Formats: sequence, structure tokens, C-alpha cells
Amino acid sequence: MLPDRCSIMENGKQCVNPPEFVVSVVVEKDEYMVGVTCNKHKQIVSGKIQSLQTEEKIPHGKISFSALKAVGTDCIHADTDDFVQLDTQLSKKLK
Repeated sequence: MLPDRCSIMENGKQCVNPPEFVVSVVVEKDEYMVGVTCNKHKQIVSGKIQSLQTEEKIPHGKISFSALKAVGTDCIHADTDDFVQLDTQLSKKLK
């Protein structure tokens, strides 16, 4: 699950834009997710990460911006009868 807003705060207020990129730092074969950002704040996030790397607070490595893709599915459907059936089968196993 990802946040529904960009990770940046402007003037003490959370950015209202939805995230467009997952921000991570790639170190050799490992990748560490740092946050999410909108396109507007991409450069600010990059600068902040570089600053934190200089301060040794984040591992040194390549900063990566991976575009988020919206995915939808209709394969999960719930019906109240389904829940009753599941509860009935579970209660039989517990007896």
C-alpha cells in the first residue's frame, strides 16, 4: 500500500498531489524505497536525498524514480452470502 499523496511538505502543509513516482536508492544489488513524489517535487526530493547521503543518513547509491501505474481489478467480488458460507465452514473445522 502506498500513500495517497506526495511525500513532500510545503510551508508546513502536505502536498495535495497524488504520487507519480516511487523514490528509491539503489546500492549494488539492493534497493531501498525512500518515499513517493509527484512530478512537481521530483527535483526537490532528489536534492534532499543527495543531502541526506552526504550526511550519511541514507546509503550512497543511485537515486531511482519509478513511475507509478494505476491498476484496477474486478476479480474480487464479495457477497454477504459468501461471508456466511466462510463462517459456517470455519466453525465446522473448529468443532
